[in-house]
This record gives sequence, structure tokens and C-alpha cells, in this order.
Amino acid sequence: MKRILVLLISSFAYLFSSVLNQSFLEVNEAFKTNFTKNEKDLNFKLNLGKDIYLYDDKLKIFITKPQQIEITKEINIPKPVPYEEFIVHFDDLNLTIPYELLKSKVQASEYEIEVKYQGCSKAGLCYAPISEKFLLTLDSTSQKVEAKKDITPAVTLNETDSIANSLKDGSLLLILATFFGFGLLLSLTPCVFPMIPILSSIIVGASQKESMTASRGFFLSLVYVLSMSAAYTIAGVIAGVFGANLQVALQNPYVLVVFALVFVALAFSMFGYFEIKLPASIQNKVNKTTDGKEKQGLVGIAIMGFLSALIVGPCVAPPLAGALVYIGQTGDALLGGMALFVMSLGMGVPLLLIGLGAGRFMPKPGGWMEGITRIFGIVMLGVAIWLLDRVLDATVIMYLWALLLLGSAIYLKVYQHIIAQLITLVIFLLGVLLFVGAVSGATNPLNPLAKFTSSTVIQSSSEKLVFKKIKNIEELNQAIKDSDKPVLLDFWASWCVACKEFEEITFKDDEVIKKLQNFTLLQADVTANNDEDKALQKKFSIVGPPGIIFWDKDKKEVNSSKIVGYKNPKDFLEILNKNF
Repeated sequence: MKRILVLLISSFAYLFSSVLNQSFLEVNEAFKTNFTKNEKDLNFKLNLGKDIYLYDDKLKIFITKPQQIEITKEINIPKPVPYEEFIVHFDDLNLTIPYELLKSKVQASEYEIEVKYQGCSKAGLCYAPISEKFLLTLDSTSQKVEAKKDITPAVTLNETDSIANSLKDGSLLLILATFFGFGLLLSLTPCVFPMIPILSSIIVGASQKESMTASRGFFLSLVYVLSMSAAYTIAGVIAGVFGANLQVALQNPYVLVVFALVFVALAFSMFGYFEIKLPASIQNKVNKTTDGKEKQGLVGIAIMGFLSALIVGPCVAPPLAGALVYIGQTGDALLGGMALFVMSLGMGVPLLLIGLGAGRFMPKPGGWMEGITRIFGIVMLGVAIWLLDRVLDATVIMYLWALLLLGSAIYLKVYQHIIAQLITLVIFLLGVLLFVGAVSGATNPLNPLAKFTSSTVIQSSSEKLVFKKIKNIEELNQAIKDSDKPVLLDFWASWCVACKEFEEITFKDDEVIKKLQNFTLLQADVTANNDEDKALQKKFSIVGPPGIIFWDKDKKEVNSSKIVGYKNPKDFLEILNKNF
């Protein structure tokens, strides 16, 4: 099993990198052209590189001198073919422009002929429009002349747009396999971590009522993962079609507080104070339509999986954003939804393995299970605090973590085993450190003594990046106009876990700080998700934070540098160094 998993992950990692790191052809390799002058006509030949195609509606032919006249419809152009939602040419073009046609439009001894076209690569790069010009003198004996080519630099796609294009250009099986691979890689990010203790507590709770086998543990995990996948798919399709991100909307403080209270209730249930059950009337209806108590538990697991995806683990990453961009641009909710569903299944693979392992190695029910259940009750309280971290002041959260650890140490002191006592002592000491850190004003539970370290004080006073807050499009436009440096706009929210990774890791890296000193730094706080926040995100096709947009010194948006999802310092600098 382990070898198969490693093989799967490595295969999909290769597939993932191949989608985002295609080797694109240069313009002169993608489009090889020449004009040839014959006795009766001018010939324009265009050879296309591998996997390059032309848009039929962008292919235009003009007489530009002595006057501007379009002659496209009077030239014999090969029949185009449908490709996705476009009409395109895949074959080389050989266009003949008769002299008689030119003379019928305007009498002259010298003409300037212009051919315009635009094409894309199947690999995900769209080239800018290209113009080819040729000065034709009818009494000349020259047979072959180089044309003047007017090329605007090709547009390099960012990760999100590249993935959206892969949906347009790939086969169904390749798309689904790729998105499953994306999901596997996303399963290694903080998107999935909060769901692990939730699922574990479900399996532990179920093992108290029935014998837990590997197949049973896997089945319970599968119900949870399928419900989670359904939630991601429904929320994604709604966001793509209607432009309303259900996951972002559910990060409302009231919703988060209610859900945190649910986890507190689950914790106290695990402590043995009460048992959570469906009302008797509902239980009776469930019993009539299912096999009884076994299925009652599955309903609860399905509900927990669905809500966990929406509230506990909202995650905006390039694959998710790419699928939503594709749905929004094409209206193809079926393919986009399928991609999101298989991506969610990939994210759920670690959860399935946990269910399989827990079911296989779970000892038989007994008195020891009460202790394990209580430990997971403490974990549920931790999940509640993690949710409240999105809405409460950081100092308050520090106090809550400290109280949880101190209370847990006292609660677990009843266990006499030497290992349990050692763990209890460590938990107690961590609680003391967090409490001291909270009193000192520290806000990072992973670094509670930050206020007592000189290096941190120095960084906070002289090397900390300062972002100017902007609230709407008008303020953004003014800030860009006033800047004489490149501009960075960071989309941030208090409930966004990846945003905090940016703050604590990437934006505190010395090389990143040094590089960004030459930028005007702006930040849009979209925590409230109000109309102004939505308008800002819609303008730049940002599904949800984190997202970063760049402008160069000439105040032009650098689309190829657009970032969606978390980037570590190395990857962040690599993106910056390409264009700045």
C-alpha cells in the first residue's frame, strides 16, 4: 500500500508540474512566415509550430497603402474547424493575393499588404496579435522578399489561467487525472489538516459502539470524504456560475462562532456529560428508511463532512481558482464540477488512509477507550479555538490556547502511567509558556516568547513590511496613479489560513523583504466580504484570499505574475524575479 501511494503521488506530482511548467515555443518558432512575389500574385505562407493553432476570426488581410481596404473575404482561405468553443486553423496556411484583385480595389504601382493573425498553444500560452507587412512594387523582378513583422510580446499565463486553459484544451480523462493529482498535492497543505482530528474523533466514537475493522473504518472515511467532495463541488459551481463564493460567505463571524460552539458541544459529549442524538421523531423516520442505528451514524458523518469542507477547510489554490475561472468563462459547470469533485477526492486520500489504518489497528472496545475519547474531546476544543482565531483578537486566542493546555494537563493528570505523566508535564509547560506569551502581548502561539527575543524586536521595528490599506477600486486606482514604483496588491482576510502563512513565513523572509522594499505595498482586507470587497475581487478574478496582483512602473498590470494561494519565499521570489 505504501509503495503504491508513493508511486501515485510521484506520478501526479510529475503531471502537476508538467501542466504548469510547459516548454513554450518562441514567436518565431510558433509562426514561420514569408511573402513570395510571383508574376500574377503575391503568396503569403504561414507554417505553424507543434500544437499551435490560429483563431479564424483574427485572420485578416488588408491593403494599407495607398489606402486602407480589407480584402479578407475575397481571399481563398482554407476552411477552419471547431475547437472547443472556438473556430480555428490547425494546418499551415498558403494564401494567394492576386494582383488583379489589388488593381480592382485601387490603381497604383506600389501597395502595402498587411496580414494580421493571432494564435495559441495547446499547452496554455496565448500569443499576442501579430501583424505582417509587405511592400509590393509591381514592376519589381524580386521573387522572394522578407516581410516586416510587427509583434507584440506574447502573453504568459499565470498558474490559474494556465489551469483554466488546460480544461479547455485537454481530454476528459487527462483533465480528471490531473485534477486528482492536484488534490493529492493539496492534501499536504493546511487545507486538509483540520479535518484529520474531526474524522479521527468520528472513528473513535464509532469504535465505542461497534467492532471497528479496516473495511468499516475505510467506509466511514469514504462517507466523510464524499460529502466533503460534494460540498466543494456545489460551492465551486455556485461560485463559477453565479460569482458567489459559498465558502467565503460562510466565513462570517456569526457562522464561525456557531460552528465553534458545535465543536465545544461535541467535546463535552466526548467528556461524557451528555450524548448527542437526533430527536426521537427524526430517528424514527430515519429507521423506517434505513437499516437503523448504523445508518443514523452515517447521516451525521455525511453532515459533518459537508460542513467541514465549507467552514473548517476553505482553501483557495490555483487548481480550485482555475476550475472556477473556467466555469465562469465558459459556463461549462459539468466539466468544471467534475474537475472539482475529483480534486476533492484527491484531497481526501489521506483521510481515507487514516480511516483504513484506524480501522485496521484499532484495539477492541474497552475501558481504555474512555480515555482516548476524552483526549479527542480536548482536540475538538482545539478545533473550536482554531475556528475562533478567524474572528477574535490574537491575544485572546493566545489566552484560550494557554487555558486549553493548562486545563488539559490538569485533566489528564489522573493517568498514572509514566509516559502519560511525561506528556502531561510537557503540555503543562507549553500552557505556561503560552500564558506568559499572552501576558507579554505575543500573538503567535508557535512563538509565544517573541517579545523577549531581540532579533524579533529589531525586525518588527526596522524590517517589517508595511502595507497601505485600500477599501475599493477607486482607492486602488488612486494608489497606483500616485506610485512611482511597481505596485503589489495583497488580498487578505482574518479567516484566511494561507494569508497568515504569507504574513508569518513569506513576508518575514529577509530576501523577500529586501525585494519588496522597491514596491508600493497595498492590501485589501476582504474579511467582511461586502459589496466593495466583492467588486475588487471580481475585477481581478480573485475567487478568495490569498491573492496577489502586480503592476509595473508603467502602471500596467503584470498578469503573468498573478498569485493565487500560498507561495513559500523561494517560489514567491521566483515569480517576482521573472518580471521585476
